[in-house]
Amino acid sequence: MNNSILSDKLRPEKLDDIIGQEHLIGKNKIISNLVKNKKLFSMILCGKPGTGKTSIALAIVNEIGFKYRLLNAVINNKKDFDVVIEEAKMYKGIILIIDEIHRMNKDKQDLLLPYLENGLITLIGMTTSNPYHSINPAIRSRCQIFELNDLNKNDIIKALKKVVDNNILEDIKVDEECFNVIASASGCDLRFAYNLLEIAYFATDDHHINKEVLSMFVNKANLMYDKNGDGYYDLLSALQKSIRGSDVHASIHYLARLIEGEDIDAICRRLSVIVYEDIGLANSTMGPKVDAAINCALRLGLPEARIVLSAIVIEMALSPKSNSAEMAIDLALNDIRSGNNYDVPRHLKNPSNTYLYPHNYPNSYVKQQYLPDNLINRKYYKPRNNKNELVLKDIMEKLEKIK
Repeated sequence: MNNSILSDKLRPEKLDDIIGQEHLIGKNKIISNLVKNKKLFSMILCGKPGTGKTSIALAIVNEIGFKYRLLNAVINNKKDFDVVIEEAKMYKGIILIIDEIHRMNKDKQDLLLPYLENGLITLIGMTTSNPYHSINPAIRSRCQIFELNDLNKNDIIKALKKVVDNNILEDIKVDEECFNVIASASGCDLRFAYNLLEIAYFATDDHHINKEVLSMFVNKANLMYDKNGDGYYDLLSALQKSIRGSDVHASIHYLARLIEGEDIDAICRRLSVIVYEDIGLANSTMGPKVDAAINCALRLGLPEARIVLSAIVIEMALSPKSNSAEMAIDLALNDIRSGNNYDVPRHLKNPSNTYLYPHNYPNSYVKQQYLPDNLINRKYYKPRNNKNELVLKDIMEKLEKIK
């Protein structure tokens, strides 16, 4: 599909036009203040597709008024980067916007590093990947990382209504209920929402978009959720809370409504979350069971998949529940985010002559400190009172006595 009309006309020219990202853009927010003060530092914008990374980058350079170039880490070759460096020298500085920066190879990285270091090039990198895992530390250490939040349904609807109110697509008319359907179908990807709106616009004789038009290319699931007055995520949430609450009948009810929407992928993703978030260590066999059921359901497809999904949801609803694993990792993460990330004990570092290798001792266990000195008595995992975790608790207590 050629989506040039909306792509050209809706590209924000300034930060105030950006949809969402209020934690970065707006009065007294960091990116807005940097632009206001005409002082830019190298940065990486990370977030899911359609959250506004490119729009923010282009709005920054448009407002700040500096010379810039836009490259793609995959498409553009080393010669293209050489040209940018020469331009940077000519203009005594340039802003380089790099899309898919996580895929930039070592040659390009080595080429850019000296110029990032001396400030001749100011980098705005864009990525859908976790920059702490996917971007070379040498590049990452020279950049401020800004994480973009997912857009919500209201953000998408606001953007779509702006298209209609400003008559960006000439003579467009959209039934009110269709905004919600398009927002749900887009998965909160604004670019995809614009594409759906434009398809619907050109699929009609009179440019009047109603649910009949949308039904030609928007899946049944999104139409159904909207008709019943239930948001896409409301049904998924109800399914999870019913399973968590061990109400097998409500669990099957919401499963049936989701199956009627023919969105197996959404059901399977949510079941994968539920089995570890809500059942967890209380029934550790359920994880592999759910994974097997998901694979079977996806292989069969509907209508047969309904039987597989029903069987596993019934078992999940009636399974013992525990969120101790989630509580443990969140407690540990809270420690790290509070600054409690102390030095690793010397004997755990490489190389070490003082590390005691457990397999050299009876029962493959030897008394030894593993937590940092400042956290030596910290406990994260707190077993719940169920059959499986009572076994784990017993093992923990026996190990404590050995210590």
